[in-house]
Amino acid sequence: MSSIPQKPQHANAASLGPLAPAVEYMVDAAQRSILYWDVMRQRGNQYRAHLAETVPHVLEFGFELVVDGRELERPVNYGLVRIIPPKGVVVDPTRRPFVVVDPRAGHGPGIGGFKADSEIGVVLKAGHACYFVGFLPDPMPGQTIEDIARAEAVFLERVIALHPEADGKPCVIGNCQAGWAVMILAAMRPDLFGPIIIAGSPMSYWAGVHGKNPMRYSGGLLGGTWLTALTSDLGHGKFDGASLVQNFENLNPANTLWTKQYNLYSEIDTEAPRYLGFERYWGGHVTLNAEEIQFIVDELFVGNHLAAGEIKLSDGTAIDLRNIDRPIVVFCSKGDNITPPQEALGWILDLYRDVNEIRSYGQTIVYTIHESIGHLGIFVSAGVARKQYDKFSSNIDLIDVLPPGLYEAVFEPKTDGAASADLVRGEWIMRCEERTLDDIRALGGNDIADERRFATAAKVSEINLALYRTFAQPFVRAALPPAVGEAMRELHPLRVQYQLLSDANPLMAPLSAMAKQVRETRAPAAAGNPLLEMQELASRQIIAGLDAWRDMRDAMAEWTFMTVYGSPFLQAAVGIDPAETRRPRHAGTSLLHQQLVETRIAELKAKMPQGALPEGLVRTMLYVGMPRGGVDERGFDAIRRIRAANPDGKTLPLPELAAMTLSEFKALVREQFFMLLIDQSAAVAAIPALLPKDTAARRAAFALLRQVLSAAGEITAESAGRLREAAQWYGVDPARALDEKIVVLPTVGNVERAKVS
Repeated sequence: MSSIPQKPQHANAASLGPLAPAVEYMVDAAQRSILYWDVMRQRGNQYRAHLAETVPHVLEFGFELVVDGRELERPVNYGLVRIIPPKGVVVDPTRRPFVVVDPRAGHGPGIGGFKADSEIGVVLKAGHACYFVGFLPDPMPGQTIEDIARAEAVFLERVIALHPEADGKPCVIGNCQAGWAVMILAAMRPDLFGPIIIAGSPMSYWAGVHGKNPMRYSGGLLGGTWLTALTSDLGHGKFDGASLVQNFENLNPANTLWTKQYNLYSEIDTEAPRYLGFERYWGGHVTLNAEEIQFIVDELFVGNHLAAGEIKLSDGTAIDLRNIDRPIVVFCSKGDNITPPQEALGWILDLYRDVNEIRSYGQTIVYTIHESIGHLGIFVSAGVARKQYDKFSSNIDLIDVLPPGLYEAVFEPKTDGAASADLVRGEWIMRCEERTLDDIRALGGNDIADERRFATAAKVSEINLALYRTFAQPFVRAALPPAVGEAMRELHPLRVQYQLLSDANPLMAPLSAMAKQVRETRAPAAAGNPLLEMQELASRQIIAGLDAWRDMRDAMAEWTFMTVYGSPFLQAAVGIDPAETRRPRHAGTSLLHQQLVETRIAELKAKMPQGALPEGLVRTMLYVGMPRGGVDERGFDAIRRIRAANPDGKTLPLPELAAMTLSEFKALVREQFFMLLIDQSAAVAAIPALLPKDTAARRAAFALLRQVLSAAGEITAESAGRLREAAQWYGVDPARALDEKIVVLPTVGNVERAKVS
């Protein structure tokens, strides 16, 4: 509060002696109380105005409608809009567009573009066109999750058609609940996608660790998803998203009941704009059709069918995430109590036995784990936007050409002494380091006994839902008219709190005038006031008490779940073998896939001696760089600059490489990488025959090789030995391979033919 101008205190304050701090604090506290309740009044008015909007959202950016989902053959309440770049932002038509899909998890749309430093903001800043998929507050009659997926396929087809010059398919960002929806669509139509980024998205719903992640026990403790069906029936076929928001709030009662409000009260002179901005999103409750929410809880939250390939479309097609042959970026956080890293990454363990199996499906998975940010911070934190999303957007082409496998994206600050700092955009250097499934297992997770417990809970849920639908649902639906459902939504506690604290309540009318007067005579207490320190101490004690109650509640919930669903009698009764030692939800293997892999291996072995300089140079680059166990953005940017400086292929000795599109270059990298995996000795032995006979051309190619490999720093250890080995193929003295002067990267308009002295 030091930035707040200090108003004159009472003229006789000095005469109050030791009572002066108390009087000062009481005046300050009274003023803060009036201002606090006036902000609550503004929040209520903002809520009412937001609901009155035709298309309520919290986007900070201008936009124009491209496709209205209500006009499709199977109408949905979703729409595709084009984000209008702010003044001064230039979009490059040759760069792939981005499509940001917001979660429909009880709140309205816009969190992906909540402010300038956001997913949308950094995408535009990186020069990409950006589109946004949002939704209206109420679903269309009969709308299903499958209808939404097919509508989003239409949206992506339209984006692709609008960007014929783009060097790559759209990159799609799925936030929270939109993440699994995007993955389902990508498994259905991988041809529509470039890289996929799923942020804070729950994918493996049973996963977690003991003592944490209590939300995963909720379905079992409630007896399954029958309660969701009952709630939807009471709502006359609609499920109130405010109930989902309430579940989120119950996870952290200290923040819900105290911290959020206290922060506003204690910093009332500066905190109001931020508080009101967030509450505009947090209070924008939407509804879902009964069919939608039932699919979500049956198939995902309790059933956990997605990763096991057990979700089927209306035509019987099974959703297999292994069908996605586009790079998948998973962004999660250890501080996220809604989607912990185990839920965000556990699907990889469900689908694959090892990294080689990931590669056999041609799949590239990149994950990054934040150490502390909370669930909402993944989408709204300016620091996250300027670091993770900025690097993802500026390096999306690097991610797209990564060889298949499992990687972790790590970030290090760019310092003045960093190698090739001019090749790095922004304040951070991104590196994709190779990982194995053991790295994911090391995060913790369920053992076999836990898996049996969750499988038992899923079976109990199916039984209870069937009983409810057979014996209770017909009576509930017949007994309640539509007006009851509407009244229940209006009387939901989260909605009522906004309505009561607004100008719709006559008791709030005097607050505006009182707050205006307080602002004119504002007299905040001095920072060293002892009563302020006591106030802070009391706040910390309240938080500690609420946290202790939460921990006790969560521990009891976990114990109850483990005890009830760990019972061998209950497990046997619902068909779960108490002695089973295999994971109940592990995806099966396909003999057809194995046959296709064997055929592809034979094709690649036959192609090893075929090709020319591009194949030889890329294979050499991969061979020398493999011991590093990862890819640095500087090496890829070096390749990009070389190609950009040589659009006609005349200045440098690689006209074929310069003429390649990004997708063609990606295919080349993957093919050469697989050759090295299949039979490294044979693939390496074939390299010299791929190189040109002209000695100058070979040496020039070696110079380019050196530039790319050294962009991230000095070439050392095993990579250095392999580079000396490669030098012989290119006509360069192996003893001098690491000592050669590296040619400065060419730039447009000033390109010199690469030479090795």
